[in-house]
Amino acid sequence: METPHTLSPRGRTVVLLTCCLSVFVAGLDVTIVNVALPSIQRDLHAPVSGLQWAIDAYTLVIACLLMFSGSLADRFGRRRIFQIGLAIFSLGSLLCSISPSLEVLVACRAMQAVGGSMLNPVAMSIIATTFTEPAARARAVGAWGTVAGVSLAGGPVLGGLLISGLGWRSIFWINVPIGVLAIYLTQRFVPESKAVRGKRFDPLGQLLVVTLLGPVTAAVIEGPRHGWGSPLIVVLFAVAVASAAGLIAVERRRFEPLVDIRFFRSPAFSGAALIALVALMTLGGFLFLNTLYLQDIRGYSPLGAGLLTIPMAAAMAVFSVVSGRIVAARGPRPALVFAGLLLAAGTGLLIGADRETSVWYLVLAYLLYGAGAGLVGTPITNTALSGLPRDQAGVAGAIASTFRQTGAAIGVAVCGSIVAGSSAGFVSASHIAWTLLACCGGATVLLGLISTGRWAQAHAERGGRQPMQAMEATR
Repeated sequence: METPHTLSPRGRTVVLLTCCLSVFVAGLDVTIVNVALPSIQRDLHAPVSGLQWAIDAYTLVIACLLMFSGSLADRFGRRRIFQIGLAIFSLGSLLCSISPSLEVLVACRAMQAVGGSMLNPVAMSIIATTFTEPAARARAVGAWGTVAGVSLAGGPVLGGLLISGLGWRSIFWINVPIGVLAIYLTQRFVPESKAVRGKRFDPLGQLLVVTLLGPVTAAVIEGPRHGWGSPLIVVLFAVAVASAAGLIAVERRRFEPLVDIRFFRSPAFSGAALIALVALMTLGGFLFLNTLYLQDIRGYSPLGAGLLTIPMAAAMAVFSVVSGRIVAARGPRPALVFAGLLLAAGTGLLIGADRETSVWYLVLAYLLYGAGAGLVGTPITNTALSGLPRDQAGVAGAIASTFRQTGAAIGVAVCGSIVAGSSAGFVSASHIAWTLLACCGGATVLLGLISTGRWAQAHAERGGRQPMQAMEATR
């Protein structure tokens, strides 16, 4: 049986192509669904909170399951879990396309996310085990990042074309043939691989992650409708607080925890996690607010809205490449600071946007925001891993990715709640939401300076040299 180490150059190329198909559909799903929100709202008579759930059902479930899916792949085989994820994602996409109501759509989006949690993290593990030589691995990861950028850039235009011609349900059809092709290629060309010793399951830790992230998001989304002081909202926040306390207490005592609390002793890692949270809040909030603004307030068609946001997605793709070069040459600090400033500038320009705002003004805001969003990804990962032992890179990366997904979900929840809970109208309420997102950009600058400062770097140097056995002794 062929193994990752015995693959021919052609075989490795096909494996990379197969893995890139997964990041393509996953990235496409981020922007293509946002373009469809106004159409979904009209067709299914959905309130703003319903649109929030249509987005957050996906991002929230992925955030809850990322680490669990990674451990499943290590234990039972990466190819097997990757194929299962592709199958669930494709089936969920098909069911989304025939959903008769908002409630069914949200449930099918959650099903999509169960499969989605098994795609990108597992695909990255497959790439890492297939391309073992550092230079080849760097090129493979670069190709992966390029495909991710192209999918984000192509989502608005492709979504606009499909919605304008075939309706919003068609945006989910495209995932099905790509998913089927990826399943075939995986079965035919991707060798099976798994960890020498799989990580133990942590069902209590997994449950506590779900009961922390789920109630927080639900409370923020439903707060304007039920009232912030209503028994339901109070109970949801109380459950989240109790789950957070329980997660810390339980995971500190486990030999192989789902969430390794020790990682947060590193200022660099904690800072990177918080940056991932606030920076991705801006992305979730930006996509949600801007879609409703362009289509509902400015009257653009889905295609017109998609075309207008190409500068943002293109800048994101270009500056994700630039970010890697900056980090390689100067470290993560300049990239984080510039990213935060650009995020703040792009969202800050939209604070005053109204029905008459110039298109060129919007394009400038989109370019600035896209550049910041592209710059921030690489230094987050670099900073998160800088202060930890090398053998914990995979787990640390999964935790950082969880914070990214959680940030995106909270961004949608908070911004949607601001515009849904205001009686002043969308335009006036959105100014408050854009101000909040600009503040998140400023927080990215501050956290970037702290997490890459002398104190954090000194701690990172000690942590990077510390073997895992020594870390175990600190339990």
